[in-house]
Amino acid sequence: MYAMRRALSAGAAAVLLLIGAGAASAGVGGGGADGGGVDGGNVAGVGGGGPDGGVGGRSAAGIAPEADVAHHGRVSLTDGRIAISVTTLNHGPSGLAGVTVRLTLSVPPAGTPKLPRGCLRAAERELLCATGALPADGPGRTLGLELGTAGSPHEVVLHVATAWNGGASDRNPVNDEHRVLVPATGDPYVF
Repeated sequence: MYAMRRALSAGAAAVLLLIGAGAASAGVGGGGADGGGVDGGNVAGVGGGGPDGGVGGRSAAGIAPEADVAHHGRVSLTDGRIAISVTTLNHGPSGLAGVTVRLTLSVPPAGTPKLPRGCLRAAERELLCATGALPADGPGRTLGLELGTAGSPHEVVLHVATAWNGGASDRNPVNDEHRVLVPATGDPYVF
């Protein structure tokens, strides 16, 4: 069962990559300014992926680009509602064609949650969200969502991680993985 779930997660990440790559090449934005969704505004001048100037992927020499993906944000829990805001940044040195963020909750969302554009439910307690292109040291992409839970838990644990970064090497993986304990106080817990 675990292997099947991992295979589904990998397949879902591949689908998000294709969605994100298509939106990025078409210059399609994904929201953000309207309060929900992945901020997928058109990013011009993204480059630096290697000697060939590409974004993400492998350079002409076959060497993986280097990038430092980081996730920061806040999460709160009130009356069975989880509010999550995650900003994904790329500290470089290479630009990335896209990143897929994995959000895993200790309790499953209630019913069928309405997810922002670029996000899908990969498993009962797991969501995958595409960011679109991330230039080196450029503006990040912010994902905002609110989910209901079955009942009113006293606390929830949120795990935030990078599911896919285009095959780039990341010498500082510590800043792209967080576990946050969120008591049902309504207070925002920052990571």
